[in-house]
Amino acid sequence: MDFEKLVVWQRSKALAVDIYREMARCEDFGFKNQITRSALSVPSNIAEGMERRSAREKSWFLWIAKASNGELRTQIIIGSEIAYIAKPLAENWIKETRELSKMLCGLIKKNSD
Repeated sequence: MDFEKLVVWQRSKALAVDIYREMARCEDFGFKNQITRSALSVPSNIAEGMERRSAREKSWFLWIAKASNGELRTQIIIGSEIAYIAKPLAENWIKETRELSKMLCGLIKKNSD
C-alpha cells in the first residue's frame, strides 16, 4: 500500500505542516528545532516503514513514529505552558497526537497479524 493513501500519514503530515507554519515566528531556535523535528519524524517514519519489505521492519518504523508522536505531544504541552503555543491550538494539536497514536497502534497491530 502506498503510504500516501494512509489516513494516519496524511493527518501526521498535515500536523507537521501546521507546526512548521506556526513555529516559523518562534525566536527560540532550540525549541523550534526540536518540535519541528519531532513533528517531521512522525510521517517520515510512517513512510519509511511502509516502504520496507518485511513486516518486522515496517513495525519497527511505525513504533518509531509512535514514539516521535509522544515526544511531539510532550513538546506541545511544554510549549503551551511556556506560552509559545496558544492554549486552544495546543489543545487541538494534543488531541490530534492522541488520535494519531491510536491510529498507529491499529496499523502496527494490523501489520503484525
